[in-house]
Parts: sequence; C-alpha cells; structure tokens
Amino acid sequence: QVQLVESGGGLVQAGGSLRLSCVASGGTFSSNAMAWFRQAPGKEREFVAGISRTSGRTYYVDSVKGRFTISRDNAKSTMYLQMNSLKPEDTAVYYCAARSSDYEIPIRAVPAYGYWGQGTQVTVSL
Repeated sequence: QVQLVESGGGLVQAGGSLRLSCVASGGTFSSNAMAWFRQAPGKEREFVAGISRTSGRTYYVDSVKGRFTISRDNAKSTMYLQMNSLKPEDTAVYYCAARSSDYEIPIRAVPAYGYWGQGTQVTVSL
C-alpha cells in the first residue's frame, strides 16, 4: 500500500515561488507514474503536472507551463513541484497522486489514481 505525504505549501505573494515535496512509502516508488493535482474552493480537482514512471517524461496543464516544473528522485522516493511566478489563481490545496504500477504515464483523470496524499495548502496573495 503506497502512502504519500506532501509538504512545502504556504502563503506567498504573487510572483513568488514555492517548492512542494511528496514523499512516498510502502511501495516501489520508481514503479509509479506520479502527478500533482489541485483543488480550489468550489471547484473540481484538476490535473496540474505529471511525470512518467520510467522515462521521466513530464506533462503540464497549459495554465502552468513555463512556470511549474515537476521532477522525481527515485532514490529518495520523492516527487517535487517547483512553482515559480505564482499567481492568485494558483491558490488551492495541492495533492500528490500515484497510479498503480501497471501504468507508465500519468493522465489527467482523477479516477486513474489509486493513491493520494492528504494535501498541502498553497495561498498566493496579491
């Protein structure tokens, strides 16, 4: 059973940066395609960025391209999300998610992920 724990959220001014971390345990981290999702109040949970299981190929929603960078360190069982040039519309709870080990790439559908962290709040002020 994979367990995921996020950290690194907080309050930042517009234009600032944050780095989120997601530490995995209970499984073989390198076997899972991983992703970051976010959910703002009153909105559905949305895909932000994903990284494939073995090739390291990355995927982003258009609204964060050029500002966010997803990466993973399999030796540390950790995934990161570097967020630069933050905007107030980036305010949300950010969740780390993992697919089962049968799948190579991350996809945007929430039901495709069997493992979720508890979330970390990111608030961007004007």
